[in-house]
Amino acid sequence: MTKSKNTKNLLTVTVAAVILAVLTACFAVYRSVIGPHLTRTRILSHKYEVYGGMKDEFKESGLFKDMQSGKSFFFLGDSITAGTVTEGLPWYNPLTPHIKGSISNLSSPGWTVNDLLYNQDKIRSADIYVIAIGVNDALKIGNYSKTSDEYINGCRKLSDIIKKINPDAVIYFIAPWNYVNLDNELMQRGNELRKALSEWCSKTGYRFIDPVPVIAETFAKEGSARFMYNEFHPNAPEGIELFSYAVLKSACGQTADVP
Repeated sequence: MTKSKNTKNLLTVTVAAVILAVLTACFAVYRSVIGPHLTRTRILSHKYEVYGGMKDEFKESGLFKDMQSGKSFFFLGDSITAGTVTEGLPWYNPLTPHIKGSISNLSSPGWTVNDLLYNQDKIRSADIYVIAIGVNDALKIGNYSKTSDEYINGCRKLSDIIKKINPDAVIYFIAPWNYVNLDNELMQRGNELRKALSEWCSKTGYRFIDPVPVIAETFAKEGSARFMYNEFHPNAPEGIELFSYAVLKSACGQTADVP
């Protein structure tokens, strides 16, 4: 009886071990293959719209009228414009159906305003430039600006380069994006860069859009986890839709140079 019982226990342990191994293997396959595939399919197959839908008030903004004008757009920025964590979909993806002209993009993960300057030879002629740069400067990532003055000087050089390419170009600067759950020093740096960019744009006439208050208000109501992939990247589809909505809403009240 003892031998039979031991054999039965050994068989039970062996079967349990086999089942555990199979489940572990299945989980590994799901995590490395099936899960990412389902996520990618969800991201790419989603029909993107601005968060809450396209409201009539947005259509009165200068940005929306520029989008409808048929003029060419050139977006410049970092990973959020490149769509690094969203299968290559940029923050402005929900806006593309409303942009009647051609669309170009110059962006890369980790880029700062200094990186855009370094890659200035890749900037092509366009009618309207939308520049969303500065979150990596604020977070002290890569070749970041050490001070607000250095950051603004980089924005000034960038705008001068664009004006040499097309003296009639309209330039929008998007304030450095939101980020969450980071230390107070980095949060303060973001606020300082946004303030400096706002003040500089008001003096130069370049169009300044600060989506941060709109995004922050939404976070306060619904939490940030629904919209963020990590501390500073929006997810897809919710984050991209929110960021595009915040830009449009924050642009309300600005005029356009087109009829």
